[in-house]
Amino acid sequence: MPSEGVTLWQVFLIFLRLGLTSFGGPVAHISYFREEFVHRRRWLSDARYADLVALCQFVPGPASSQVGMGIGMALGGVRGSLMAWLGFTMPSAIVLAVLGITFVHFDLAAIDNVIRGLKLVAVGVVAHALVGMARNLCPDVPRATIAVVAAGVMIVSDTVLAQFGVIIGGMIAGFILLRTVTEPESYDAPTSHSTKGAVFALGLFFVLLAGLPIVAHFDHSGLFAVIDGFYRSGALVFGGGHVVLPLLEAAVVDPGWVNQEAFLAGYGATQAVPGPIFTFAAYLGAVLHAGEGSGTWLISSVTALITLIAIFLPAWLLVIGILPFWDRVRHVQSMRAGLLGVNAAVVGLLAAVLYDPIWTGAIHDAFDIVCVAVAFAILQWRVMPVWALVGLGALLGYVVGLI
Repeated sequence: MPSEGVTLWQVFLIFLRLGLTSFGGPVAHISYFREEFVHRRRWLSDARYADLVALCQFVPGPASSQVGMGIGMALGGVRGSLMAWLGFTMPSAIVLAVLGITFVHFDLAAIDNVIRGLKLVAVGVVAHALVGMARNLCPDVPRATIAVVAAGVMIVSDTVLAQFGVIIGGMIAGFILLRTVTEPESYDAPTSHSTKGAVFALGLFFVLLAGLPIVAHFDHSGLFAVIDGFYRSGALVFGGGHVVLPLLEAAVVDPGWVNQEAFLAGYGATQAVPGPIFTFAAYLGAVLHAGEGSGTWLISSVTALITLIAIFLPAWLLVIGILPFWDRVRHVQSMRAGLLGVNAAVVGLLAAVLYDPIWTGAIHDAFDIVCVAVAFAILQWRVMPVWALVGLGALLGYVVGLI
């Protein structure tokens, strides 16, 4: 059952609103989540949230979606994780599936300025989250140093290997430098999850990873080959987000299921919608049958649903399989120093991503800087909720485009 009076319906509606308004990519999504569940509602502590973010950097899959699933699981168990995923994923998945069914080549030029406004809001959201996390998770010189070093490493070498190195380095530095630091009040009470269910989920993850190619080999319909391609893309990608694109291209373009033009059109449309980039799978699933004649919209809809589930399923299995063990480990006294170092390293990771690609991709002139500063001030002083700020950013971009 959901913890502390939080209902599954609440979890779904909150994530649905986030799915409708969370523009800016995975790191921006993580910042939106923190604003909602740590800063505004205080359902999670900054330490536990940073632990969850760190965990999702370790495992393959869409990091921001996995963080959302983890939040849902912390609040409402396995059902909560499903409600969180459904709410956060559904808006963009529906839009992209419809685009795939109608095979519309989305013209981004028509809404360039709206996207510009949304990007500027995303910079403000990430900056606000970073300041709040730094204040709580890097309150002393050792942790601030870990964060600065982590940011520097990631700016110089922005690779998945460097990301692993930064997190592991943060843990080692925590063991060495933070052994005398104890902050038990910053850790939430352990969450009760089934260990048997976790083991089953991990087992199913590996069974599907190994078994789907075998089933696909003997399946002449091609359905399991499609499922295997999307499941493997979701299971083997580290870093999430745009990193999955080469895997998806190899899964659907190389076999000739989707042509290059349709693939790039869908990728462009994915940049214009909120929510996780992995919902690109819904578009690809729908476009597999686009143009085959009337009456194929139902087949395209079903295929879009299958590919969407296939690409997110490994992420969900990993979350419900690993989170219960993570919850137990992070409460062991000897592990706290290491996790404090990991949390500081996560702050550094976010700082590096705030600089590149978020800041470098969105800030082009003094007007942009002023807009980001205003967005940051609005969030800092809580003048309006994030969803209203997102709407304001889109409206501002539209108005600027008319001038």
